[in-house]
This record gives sequence, structure tokens and C-alpha cells, in this order.
Amino acid sequence: MVRNVAETAVVYSDEYLRHDTGRGHPERAERLRAIMQGLRENGFFEREFCSLVKPDMAALEDLELVHELDYIRLVERYCRSGGGVLDLGDTVVSKESFEVARYAVGGCLKAVKLVCEGKFRNAFAFVRPPGHHAGAFYARGFCIFNNVAIAATHLVRNQGLRRVLIIDIDAHHGNGTQDIFYDSAEVLYAGLHQDPTGFPGTGFIDEVGEGEGEGYTVNIPFPFRVNDTLYLEAFDQIISPIAEQYKPEFVLVSAGFDMHYTDPVASLSLSTLGYETIFSKILNIASRSCNGKVVAVLEGGYSLSFLGKMASAAIAKMCNAPYSVEDEVQKVSERTLKKTKAVVSRVKRVQSRFWNLK
Repeated sequence: MVRNVAETAVVYSDEYLRHDTGRGHPERAERLRAIMQGLRENGFFEREFCSLVKPDMAALEDLELVHELDYIRLVERYCRSGGGVLDLGDTVVSKESFEVARYAVGGCLKAVKLVCEGKFRNAFAFVRPPGHHAGAFYARGFCIFNNVAIAATHLVRNQGLRRVLIIDIDAHHGNGTQDIFYDSAEVLYAGLHQDPTGFPGTGFIDEVGEGEGEGYTVNIPFPFRVNDTLYLEAFDQIISPIAEQYKPEFVLVSAGFDMHYTDPVASLSLSTLGYETIFSKILNIASRSCNGKVVAVLEGGYSLSFLGKMASAAIAKMCNAPYSVEDEVQKVSERTLKKTKAVVSRVKRVQSRFWNLK
């Protein structure tokens, strides 16, 4: 077990607070303030196996691992001219957002490099803006650059890995990440999310990849208000066995905390207890396949009253520290139960073309 410095790196900087989305926008600086307050109040940075690490700003060459140069320059010009709405929806940027987004990418790359070098067993990059909705040439859903996709591409191109697993546990489908790796077998994208019909319009069961990437995209679109029990059953029946067969050399997590039942943006009903178990299962996958190499990256999550608790539950699992979770598992309707079982059954049927699923 690697413990040269600490068990877990927490990558964070106050630079991330400079990305100003305006009053009332759900993706605002208070999210990170709530998370860091929760971690500090629970004493994680006073413990031997958890260290706070500052990110570096990503170079333009890092952004180009995924994004087209014309798009990068467009974002730079738009921000420096004062900002506004970058896409056709709600991806708001300010004058400082281009630099902050580069720090977000840099934070993810710093986390990955620290784990690759064996300085930490795992890491969590608490960054903003988030990234998994951003494509190679577009911004979307509060996301400017795709932090996780850049980290995965770095692992493949610069670290020589051939099997990188991305587990996306945000409430909304990571359309940008799926799009970027849709024809690749070197990155397996597995997304567990709410019904994507309204947003982002991708992430349905029959989206399985194409060309060399066929079979390396897995989507589980849950009905609204699914709870811990149903979510974890789907994880056990689909994600865990696929991961065991894929044998990833590195696990990246698009960690959205917006599946919680109090989240104002999403429509699922998980609890903090559910998040604790999800991270336990992800860490178990990494322990069995790649000596525990996991980097989680913050995506969504907008319930300010629970963000610090969910982040603390995740970090406690990652650094093997005691933490008492106080929350309640939500009940589900019979209709949600039946719809979830139907979804899981169909996912298993579709994915059984590529993986052994009982």
C-alpha cells in the first residue's frame, strides 16, 4: 500500500472561486466553500493520510488533448471581452473564467500525475467549472473544458495506458465525455444518470459506442426518484462485472453530488449513505484491478446543506478515515421500482453482446 506522503490528495485552490456565474446561478462558488468547510470541520487535513494540494494551471497543449484550438481561442476571447452565456443555454462565464477553467483542468492533471507517480494512493480534485458536458468544440451544462476527458487522454497518450475506466455518477449524462470517447476502446465510459430525455438528450441504453469503441460505452438511465437501494443494485449487476472484465489500469470518477434527494437541479433520491457506498464500491473495483488508482473529479451537486457531508463521506472512504454519516434512505414508489427493474434488465440485455452479465 502506497503511503509515501498520504493516502489521499485533495486538490483545491481558491482560484476556483473566481469563476463568477452571477447571482442565483446553481453552479456558484458557494458549492466549493460548502465542500471545503465540511472537510475542514471534520478534520480531514489534520489526519495523517489526507493532504491538501494546490493545482497548476493547465497549458494550452493540455487543453488540446481533447479540445479544438479554435474552440479554446473562442473561449479565451469571449471571457476576456467580459463574458456572458457561452453556449445556447446556461454556461455562464466571466472575465476570469478562461484562466479558472485552465486551473480546473490543471487540478485534474495534478491529481492524476500524483497518483501515477505513487505519491498518493488516490485523489479527489474539487474543481470548478465542471466538465463532463463539454465536447471537443462546444460548451454545455455549466461546463467549459472537459476535465475528466483531458485526464483520461493524458493517461492514454502520455502515460501509455490502454484501459482507462470513467465512472460517471453525476445525475445528468456526461454527453461530452461519451462523445469524445465514443469510438475508443482505450477508455470505457460508464454513466449512471437520470432519464436524459429532457437534458442532455443523450445517455440512452442503446448508445454503446461505435467502431473500435463499440461495447465501451455503458449507460444506465434511471427513472426519476430512484433511491440508494435500486441504484446500488444496478451498480452491482452491471458496472462491477463489466469493470472486472475490462480490468482498468486507472479509474476516473466524474463525481456529481447532485443525485441527492435535496438537490435543486436534479430529480434522483439518493442519500449521503448511498454516496458512501458508491465510493466504497468504486474503490473496491480499483483495488482489484489497478492497485487502487482512483481520481475523482467534481462535477455537479447543488444542495449546499449536504455538499460538505457527501464530500466528507467520499473522502473518508478514500483515505480510510472514520466518519459518521447521518442521513436517511428514501423510499420509492412501486412504479419507480418496476421502471428501474425494466431499465436494468434492458441494459443487461444490450450490454450482454459485449460483456458476460448474469
